[in-house]
Formats: sequence, structure tokens, C-alpha cells
Amino acid sequence: MVQEYQSPVRVYKQPFELIMAAYQRRFPKCPLIPIFVDSEVISESESEDGSTLVTERRCMVDADAPRLLKRMAGVDYLYFIQKNTLNRRERTLHIEVRNETFSSRVVVHECCNYMVHPENEDWTCFEQIASLDIKSFFGFESTAEKIAMKQYASSIKKGKEIMEYYLRELEEEGITYIPRWTPTFAPPTTAKLQLAPISITRAIPVPSVMDGSSRKDPGSPSELLAGSPDDKLDADYIRRYLGDLTPLQESRLIRLRQWLQEMHKGKIPKDQHVLRFLRAQDFNLDKARELLCQSLTWRKQHQVDFLLDSWEQPQLLQDYYTGGWHHYDRDGRPLYILRLGQMDTKGLVRTLGEEALLRQVLSINEEGLRHCEENTRVFGRPISCWTCLVDLEGLNMRHLWRPGVKALLRIIEVVEANYPETLGRLLILRAPRVFPVLWTLVSPFINENTRRKFLIYAGNDYQGPGGLVDYIDKELIPDFLGGECMCEIPEGGLVPKSLYRTAEELESEETRLWTDSLYKSASVFKGAPYELLVEITEASCVITWDFDVCKGDVTFNLYHSKRDPEPPKKDTLVAHGITSPGAINVQLIDKSWVLGQDYSMVETALTCTEGESVQGSHVTRWPGFYILQWRFHSSPACTASSLPGVDDVLASLQVSSHKCKVMYYTEVLGSRDFRGSMTSLESSHSGFSQVSAATISSRQSQASSIISR
Repeated sequence: MVQEYQSPVRVYKQPFELIMAAYQRRFPKCPLIPIFVDSEVISESESEDGSTLVTERRCMVDADAPRLLKRMAGVDYLYFIQKNTLNRRERTLHIEVRNETFSSRVVVHECCNYMVHPENEDWTCFEQIASLDIKSFFGFESTAEKIAMKQYASSIKKGKEIMEYYLRELEEEGITYIPRWTPTFAPPTTAKLQLAPISITRAIPVPSVMDGSSRKDPGSPSELLAGSPDDKLDADYIRRYLGDLTPLQESRLIRLRQWLQEMHKGKIPKDQHVLRFLRAQDFNLDKARELLCQSLTWRKQHQVDFLLDSWEQPQLLQDYYTGGWHHYDRDGRPLYILRLGQMDTKGLVRTLGEEALLRQVLSINEEGLRHCEENTRVFGRPISCWTCLVDLEGLNMRHLWRPGVKALLRIIEVVEANYPETLGRLLILRAPRVFPVLWTLVSPFINENTRRKFLIYAGNDYQGPGGLVDYIDKELIPDFLGGECMCEIPEGGLVPKSLYRTAEELESEETRLWTDSLYKSASVFKGAPYELLVEITEASCVITWDFDVCKGDVTFNLYHSKRDPEPPKKDTLVAHGITSPGAINVQLIDKSWVLGQDYSMVETALTCTEGESVQGSHVTRWPGFYILQWRFHSSPACTASSLPGVDDVLASLQVSSHKCKVMYYTEVLGSRDFRGSMTSLESSHSGFSQVSAATISSRQSQASSIISR
């Protein structure tokens, strides 16, 4: 899971040289930063004229983590490699940080920049961007990520305080001005700025810990800007990354972001994305919150955050999908060109199916979000949407093929719900006579605010005044529209009918595409719990789970049995024998079994309410069969007398009001992945959930059962 973090732009009203003098006082360690233990210079080099100094250090950090997890990971300190490049001529300091500890499991990369303020050369700006990619971390990826973000939030706030402390210290010593570097005089050796690891004080510590307690921490770096209701967004940050906001709009953005931090169970989006949902609903807080939460659940269920890295575009799409990115418009917005009139929509649907086309469009939207971020940095102003140019030359009645229109309407529905306010302008060129028919079919499904952004040109009207040149620089107009810029977008053509597939083949493929998600959905009926079988062949393995309660309230249990439950296992995972029952919740625990004799409860029952996100793990003492069970909350605890028969199960399926829904992921880790062992680790709510006093008490009692090898 890859997370990106961005701090607000911070402005110090002191010149660059004075900021660097304050910065160097953190080296080699800073008493104001307790977790920063020490650092050593690995290498240092300076240009011949003395304008550039490159320093590389190895920094040691004492992560603020529970002793239990430090023992599991087998480390006491974390090590980072920091590379600082000071350019005295340009008055910039570029800092790059990467982790050395656990680098095969976790990748931390951070970039910080100190630079002269663009409007006042006696002021200094500070920017910080970091990414966290947890590839594998003993099954505690989600929890580790949240701990990392907690550290990141506190370090950002602390960093400003430390800088101000050293600036005051310099002032007390009478140092209020440091002359700028000039190439005439070589700087003395003693005057070299020994750049202490400022980015380490703000860096994300490698997540080697697990903390199941409730917290009130941000969920993404853009969310770290407001730690309390009284916080304000930095004016420079707003101007550069968000655009003009009224006080009311800024207030509602902060309120929605804080609500997400406190209540939402999962990844928190960046400010720019939250702002899109607010703008789409005219800053109606309740509507924006509802739609945003629905979209975040959708993204998690379908793993949309990993789409660009996980989905390989089929060759047919590369050859016949007539769309692609092409430079930018006059406003700096990324420009996407779609030659719809040249696309064989029927051929693509018949060969690839609706799901492949939907994924193609989703990947385009995800790319668009990245391009907007890149252009924001390039142009130095907020760019939150893109321009789409649709060329309809060649559009005819074959494009109105009913299944193709149906696929288009579904794509519009998904995009409208999950990517609001990402389209800045839609230019429709060379619209033929058949276009009004297509427009009549699709326009009712397009949001009114989006429809206002459509500009439609028939024939060659786009070539005159008020046409394309008003929106795209002349030198960037594509050659097929009469411009001078070469456009490498595929020309399309008819897909060979020999490649068409049957409806059955397409259905199988479409099912496979969307079942690649790590998370599975399960329905829990009153009287018919959902059960998952895990076969363990050796002791001290770790069963991990992560689930969201999407609807209703459920009780989660974990049982152990030496007997192989009936019916026979299906869909067994090769590695660890995880079995999922079929569509009807077939009971794995036979109704004749007696709790305490035929099977036993190995984890305390955990009641979870709608909207909660739960992560937990269990270290197995014995081989055998473990059953993860989700029960309807109002039903009694699982005993032999309470288990329903087949008739009860079928009857329960008829009662929709007695239905809960969970989305879950589970994995078994071998004992070799751990340096220590535990007899049990209680289920833990995510950091955004509230933990009851009973749960906390239970965890404290379980902590006493930890045994180290």
C-alpha cells in the first residue's frame, strides 16, 4: 500500500542564510527531538567554487513504539540515510531521506526543500513531500501505516517549534544577519553549514509497531494540517495548492477533514480530493461527506488506489482505444484527447467486455489526478482538473449499438460518483448529425454542473474565432485537427470479428477482473452466520484479519477445532488452506458439536457496529482448523443449541432486514516471519474507531501472556 504525504507550505519571514544557520544547530543531534538519537556523516563533498555542498548522513531514530512490537521486529532503533544538497548560489537546500531499516519490507522516501520566497527574497519557504510503501510487515500493514502517520503529524508540528527556538537562540547571541554567498570569496572551512537532518525530525518512521488503541490522528499528510478545531490552513498553502477559498469554504474543508480523521475508517484522501466533493455539492457539508465516504469505500473494495500499478492494459486497448494525454491547455490543465468517432466501441465491448473498458477509464482518471499534481508543481498554481477534447469525426449509427451505450452510461455513472469536479472543460469537435441522438441518451446521466462545461462545435466551426485556439495554444493543437503538433494517439479502426468472444467468456473474464480485489464481501444473516475456515499445519502461525462492517452490527468470533468441519472445503488457498463457504452461508460448525468439547473459542467475542473497521491477529498454539465467524449481532452466542438447520438458513435469506454486510481480508503468516512469539493478540479496532473500556481491559490482561523466545 502506497501512501503519499504533503505538508503545508511553511513561510519563515527570515532570509535563507539565517534559516540555514538555525538549521545547522540540530547537528549531530538535537535535545529538542528525543526520538532523534544521533547521526554520523558518511560522505561530504563540495564544488570547486564552494557554491554547492553535498552531505550524506546515517541517522538513528528511536521510534515511539510499544515495546512488544519492537521485540517482535527485533530492533531498538531505526536507521535512515539522508542526503542534503545545499546550493548557496541558488539559495536552496534539497533534502532526500530513505530508510535503511526494513528496506525490503517498507520503503520510506521523503523530499524537503528550503527555497527563497517567490515574492520576497528575504523570506524562506519550506515544502515537504513523503511517500510510504508498505510491501509486507508481518501482517500489521494497516496498523503500522497509522502509527507512521501519527509520528508524521507530530513531527511536522514540532519542526516549526524547533526552528523558531534556534532562531531565538541566534538572536540572543546577537546574530540577526548573515551575508549571502558570493563567488568572489571562497567560504572558510569553519563556515560550512553542517546540515542536520531536519527531514528526519519530520520523517515518517518505519512502521515497526502495532498500536490498537483509539486515537485521533490524521489519515493522510494533506490531512495533517489541522490538529485542532482552532487550526487554520496556511495562506501560502491555499494559494499554491487549493486556489481561492472564502472563509466559509475554508472552514467547511477543515470541518470535513477533521470529521474524516476522527470517524472515517480507512485511508483519508488529500485536501484537493476532499475539496472536489465539497465543490460538487456547493459546499454542502452533509452531502459532500456522504458521497465522499461512499466513494472511499468503493475505492477500497476495488483497490482503485493500486490500479495504475496492478492493471496491465490489454494489447487490444493499446491498438484500438483512440485516446491519450496530450500536453496541456492554456490554463495549464492536462489535456486528454479522445477520438471517439474513430473508435469501434462495439468491437471493444465484444472482445474485452464492459469491465475492461471501465478499468481503462478509471486508469485514465487516476492518471489525470497525477497529472494535475505534477502541473500544480510545474506551473506553481493549483490545477485540480483537466480538459478533455472529444473528436467526433466518423461518429455514426454503429456507435449507438445498445450494449455499447449501456456500457457508456455505466462508466459515466461511476466516474460522476467518484471523480467529481475533475473535468474542467469538455471540447466536442466536429459533431455530426447523429450526435443529438447520442446526446439525448447520455445527457440525463451527466451532472448539471458538468454539462455546463461542455462546448460543442459542429463541422469546422472550431477553427474560427472563439474556437479551439482560445483554449489550446496554437503550437499544441494536434495535427489531425489542422495544428502543427504531432499527436501519437492511436487512429483506431475496426476490431477484427475473429477476436469477438461469447457472452459466457466475457462474463467469466469480467468476474475475474473484479474479484482480483484483496477484499471479499460477505453477507451475514440473522440465524445464519458467515464462517471462514483456516487450516493450520504448524503451531505459532499468525492468522490476521482486516474487515469493515458495511451494514448492520455483527459479532466476530474465532474458534479452534481438531476435527475437519463439514461440508468439505472449497476454494482452498494453496498456501494456508483458507476456505470460503458458497453463496449460502453453510454452517462449518456442526449443530451437534458442543462448545468446549468439539471446538473451543480462542478469541474473546468482539461486537462491531456499522461503519467500524477492525484489524486483528491471533498466534496459533495448536495445529488444526480455525473458524472465523461473523454473526448477526442480535443472535445469541454460538452454541450447539443455537445453530440453525438448513431450513432456518433458507428462511433467513428471505428477510432482507436481518442482513448485515462485511468486507474482509485475511491472511496466514508463517512463524518464520517473527522474531518473537505471542500466545494471543486481541482484536483491535482501527485507530479511527472507539475502543470500549472492556476491550482495553481485555488487552491489558492479554499482555501479561506474552512469551519471548
